[in-house]
Amino acid sequence: MAELRPYPMGALVTRMLRELDAHGSIFDLPRKHIFGAGVRARAEGVRAHGEAEREGDAGDSAHAAPDLSVRFHDRVASTPLGPAAGPQSQMAQNIVLSWLGGCRIMELKTVQIMDELDIPRPCIDMATVGYNVEWSQELKLEQSLDEYVKGAMLVEMLRAGGQLPGAAAAPHVVYDMSVGYDLDGIRSERVSAFINGMTDCSAVVDRLRAQIPAEFAHLRDLDFPTELSRTLTLSTFHGCPPDEIERIIDYLLREHGLHCIIKLNPTLLGPERARELLHDRLGYDDVSIPDEAFVKDASWDQAQGFTERLAATAAELGQGFGVKFSNTLIVKNHRDVFPPAEEAMYLSGTPLHVLAMDLVRRFRQRFGDSIPISFAAGIDRHNFADAVSLGLVPVTVCSDLLKPGGYARAHTYLDALSAAMSAVGAEHVPDWILRAHGQGHAALAQLGLAGDDPALAACCAALDGGGDLLAAAGPELHARWVSQAALLNTEVVVTALADDPRYHRDQNAKPPRKIGSMLELFDCITCDKCVPVCPNDANFTLSMPAVDLPIVKLTRTASGWSAREDGRLVLAKKHQLANFADFCNECGNCDAFCPEDGGPYLIKPRFFGTREDFDAFSERDGFLAERHDGQLVLHGRFSGRSYRLSREGQGWRYAGDGFDIVIDLALDAGSASADQIASHVTGEADGEVDLAYLRILMLIRESAYGEGALNYAALMSADQLV
Repeated sequence: MAELRPYPMGALVTRMLRELDAHGSIFDLPRKHIFGAGVRARAEGVRAHGEAEREGDAGDSAHAAPDLSVRFHDRVASTPLGPAAGPQSQMAQNIVLSWLGGCRIMELKTVQIMDELDIPRPCIDMATVGYNVEWSQELKLEQSLDEYVKGAMLVEMLRAGGQLPGAAAAPHVVYDMSVGYDLDGIRSERVSAFINGMTDCSAVVDRLRAQIPAEFAHLRDLDFPTELSRTLTLSTFHGCPPDEIERIIDYLLREHGLHCIIKLNPTLLGPERARELLHDRLGYDDVSIPDEAFVKDASWDQAQGFTERLAATAAELGQGFGVKFSNTLIVKNHRDVFPPAEEAMYLSGTPLHVLAMDLVRRFRQRFGDSIPISFAAGIDRHNFADAVSLGLVPVTVCSDLLKPGGYARAHTYLDALSAAMSAVGAEHVPDWILRAHGQGHAALAQLGLAGDDPALAACCAALDGGGDLLAAAGPELHARWVSQAALLNTEVVVTALADDPRYHRDQNAKPPRKIGSMLELFDCITCDKCVPVCPNDANFTLSMPAVDLPIVKLTRTASGWSAREDGRLVLAKKHQLANFADFCNECGNCDAFCPEDGGPYLIKPRFFGTREDFDAFSERDGFLAERHDGQLVLHGRFSGRSYRLSREGQGWRYAGDGFDIVIDLALDAGSASADQIASHVTGEADGEVDLAYLRILMLIRESAYGEGALNYAALMSADQLV
């Protein structure tokens, strides 16, 4: 089952808050990896944006962590970090997990009119750098709107709840929608309804508010955001004509009144420069960019033209406008991960960082700092601070969060930025831009101040003495100073990238270690890597008793039942891994990092959320729990054969193809001998009945659906009962 299924709002709230209370984690992200410890982000968010600090705002700034807030269009975000439009921003729990990691500018996954895509599986390959063959959202447009609103509401619940004071101290979140890929689709009734729903989601909020369970009824009164977004990043997919790009942005600026960003393609570098960097400088000789990519995509001259015209239009309308570097790079499919029919795939990660940063430099050499730049390409904790020092907002990430640790990696970017800022005495992001690479004096010298200008002396003194740079310069000069420093920083940072060994192929060619064993349904090396690398939190852990039991097989006879033992059922470990099918799109990422072969998403116990999907995807084994008259009925499918377990009177009712039996409850079916079991069975069977699956179902029932279970499958079955 590769289709994603939105999770009920009530069950999401219950899972999130009960898990936090019981286990100190949220959607399997431990509290220790939640952003906020020791990081200060002033609620007003004014100091970082050229306004004087009010009396009493500073606090003990000598010991406080830096203020990471930035301005994005006309809004303030408490950090510059965001998930790129992709797997970390598609479903409600993704958005919450991104927020918990410290992301405060959420670039929501791109939506388009074609919302029934046939995406190859697997679709993600993170074994070395990063490749994918996925497009836009995997949900219906209407579902995407619901998921984005759900995510924002859940974030607000956590922010207001008081249990995460560090994360809540960075309160300002910006939700940036993303649409593609052609004007006709964007002007369609359904995409227009999506955009309008994002700018006024009050009806969706009211509907979802009513679904908050009675257990958390006090949260229904929260002031949830009803204008979720007035900003939009246009995804210009590979081959989108430049005149189409211009018409789309013009339409969005004029008709919807949105602040807009164009996400541009790395092919703007041109074939010579792109291949020079990728092959000659970085050594990725195995990666081939097809010639037609440069023909179909906008050229540098075309991009300059529509950027100038659209910037003028936006200024005339009083709207924000910017560009984003960059989209993924289309390359030939030379690996054996994706289906052979996929001739092209899309490069991300480490090598793309160098190419995209080269475009940032080229763009600034042409436009200066007059047009804001958003960035996404190979960001990780090692280069995030440098990207912020270039004045890029937001700096978004995708590929690195698909590596071991998943969302737990995000807060380390902000920790690294805070440490770097503290090391040079930068209390705010503009201070960081001025101090990060020692370009403060050079930037000041290029502003044309007279040698006897008191402001020049004040700025130099503040820069050298660790003083208040904004107070020394004043708002207008300070803004110019920061802008010029960002340009100089761009040259410093980008010039060094292609020579940095960590971006070279030989540093990124080794795949994750495999140990040569095959996964089985139960028992593995239990490294748990598959849990955090799933962006949807589809993989989870189960606690099950270790067992070593005879496998009993029953046969109906004329006088009753006969039994024989045939092998043993052995579960050596109490810690097991499982998969929630509703959240698993079979992207394959967990397989890349699992030390064993086979793929956790394919081999490990699969739990379905609904009977409809359990029946529809009969080619997949798995489990489903239903409630009938308050009783839990557990369905299991093994090698395509279905079984059912439930209580009946004082016994266990066990049924499947050709049999329906009851085993006396007084019998411990887990440890009794074959003859004891045979003497406590009633019912009918056409042939031999294998009790191995009965025992597995009993173990699953207790571990996955027992009292206090907080996994998604258990809460889905409980939600049905409510």
